[in-house]
Amino acid sequence: MSVPPFDQRDGFIWYNGALVPWRDAKLHVLSHGLHYGSCVFEGERAYGGKIFKSTEHSERFKRSAEILDFEIPYSVEELDAAKDETLKANNLLNSYVRPVAWRGSEMMAVAAQHSTIHVAIAVWDWPSMFDIATKMKGIKLDIAEYRRPDPQTAPSMAKAAGLYMICTISKHRAERRGYADALMLDWQGRVAECTGANVFFVKDGALHTPIADCFLDGITRRTVIDLAKQRGVEVIERRIMPEEMASFEECFICGTGAEVTPVAEVGPYTFVPGALSRALVEDYDKAVNA
Repeated sequence: MSVPPFDQRDGFIWYNGALVPWRDAKLHVLSHGLHYGSCVFEGERAYGGKIFKSTEHSERFKRSAEILDFEIPYSVEELDAAKDETLKANNLLNSYVRPVAWRGSEMMAVAAQHSTIHVAIAVWDWPSMFDIATKMKGIKLDIAEYRRPDPQTAPSMAKAAGLYMICTISKHRAERRGYADALMLDWQGRVAECTGANVFFVKDGALHTPIADCFLDGITRRTVIDLAKQRGVEVIERRIMPEEMASFEECFICGTGAEVTPVAEVGPYTFVPGALSRALVEDYDKAVNA
């Protein structure tokens, strides 16, 4: 199915405090955010016209900017209101929501203390990708060549655009090899995350997931942990070595786009999507549609 380019769509984008026609929401080619990666963003989703955990996303959006040494010139409340305004202007109920902030064009060098901070919010139609029967077949993951960096070498707690460069490379390689995505290891060779989603494993009725200290502790990740605990499921956040995947019974990934998606293969390791994965798929669907 043909997908229209994202710069050639109808509708409205919230841009620096006002709604503008979609095709007019542009930036200059000499924007600092494009050249030096001084850009942060959020990935959110609306269900039935309500953005799931909108305020938590706005708070992280502002924290990410602070980590990159700039300030988003809108409060959390203003950002929440702007997202709602953009949804309504585009007459969307079930959609993806993308706030983004970047340094502008006043300075074109590594240092850019006096650049204007621009903020935009776009929304587009994005229903759930799979029904539960399709999800329960499980997707296949490759193992990425690139690793998540040592947190002393990159601002891993920020949702910063530059940190996704190796994710794009890794996902492209995985797709060329017939996989849906790639599992990334951390700088010490331990299981970390996928290119845009966190990962969980099931063993003896408990959930195991990597410690989020060199990659983003996703809002969906925290939601899944809470849902599991509400079921009385033990959640163990720990270091996981790749060879341990041979001992796990189930695996799933989670994120704004992926929601909760079971996994059937990670490289040479196989899993059988089962009862706990299905329960959390259903619990998450209820939570976002509450």
